[in-house]
Amino acid sequence: MRRVNFFQEYGVLLAFGVLLLINIVTRGQSFLLFENLRNIIGQSAVVGMIAIGMTFVIISAGIDLSVGSLAALCGALAVLVLNKFGPSGDTVAILLCLVAAILIGTAAGLLNGVLIAYGRVAPFVVTLAGLAGFRSLAVVLGKGGEIRSTVPAIDAIGFGGIPIPGARLTNGDPVKLYWSAVAFVLVALAAGFVLNRTRFGRYVVAVGANEKAARYSAINTATVKLAVYALTGGLCGLAAFFNLARMNSVGTGTVGTFYELDAIAAVVIGGTSLNGGRGRIWGTVVGIILMTLISNMMTAYRVDTNWQGLVSGLVILVAVLLQRGSKNND
Repeated sequence: MRRVNFFQEYGVLLAFGVLLLINIVTRGQSFLLFENLRNIIGQSAVVGMIAIGMTFVIISAGIDLSVGSLAALCGALAVLVLNKFGPSGDTVAILLCLVAAILIGTAAGLLNGVLIAYGRVAPFVVTLAGLAGFRSLAVVLGKGGEIRSTVPAIDAIGFGGIPIPGARLTNGDPVKLYWSAVAFVLVALAAGFVLNRTRFGRYVVAVGANEKAARYSAINTATVKLAVYALTGGLCGLAAFFNLARMNSVGTGTVGTFYELDAIAAVVIGGTSLNGGRGRIWGTVVGIILMTLISNMMTAYRVDTNWQGLVSGLVILVAVLLQRGSKNND
């Protein structure tokens, strides 16, 4: 029991440490370059923000399969807003694009929440419908293809950031921590505070642990469910904005593909129980960086990245088996 509990609590850190050691030994200086480490964190940021929202959903004993498709829809609508208001000025257009992405995501999350909390439809069914429906809307907006930005200034968001002291590229330019990574860190810190230090966080845990008992304790369980899905939708919008800024376009049929798988994988290997009632933000953060590190290793070792989905599935399976083992031994 102690061994299983140890792996459940600290397994993600152990796995992360082992992968780091393997990379340092086999790849040496090329892995430790500031640019490579920056890229790993930057690549984790978009899905990482979505995974943080997913953490709240899963702790509340829910699931959200629509996050990838919703990110595509938010990105498609956001780039249309960006292009429409581009003549008004770059700053205004970018701000409106950001606000539009977050509001659209929050609205879609609220729709999911209403159907789940008040319509009493299973989260799996509601969000599976969203997975198909949101993607379809995005593809219609993009006429089956890609929507490109006509505001070049958006690149400053995608490739700008905060210079890392003492870190230089091979050409002497400073290494910057991308704005998406900065946003990811801020979202993670805020989410950790909300989950661990606020009444709302305790309510989320209570609803996931025992919804009936939470209701008898005068917790408005429907409102809590509504809030976690709205939060996840808003974070999908924020992630979509940074993805748009990075790519300068939105491929409506491809962007966000498997985001839900990666987000769930990060949440589960980070120690959050799929049964609800238990979870942690820091575990999700380490989990998503671990998933990105695996992808980075596959690229470095020239392994076909089409295997990445299998790896993600195996990681989820192992994490769930560890949790199940812990429950059976408690």
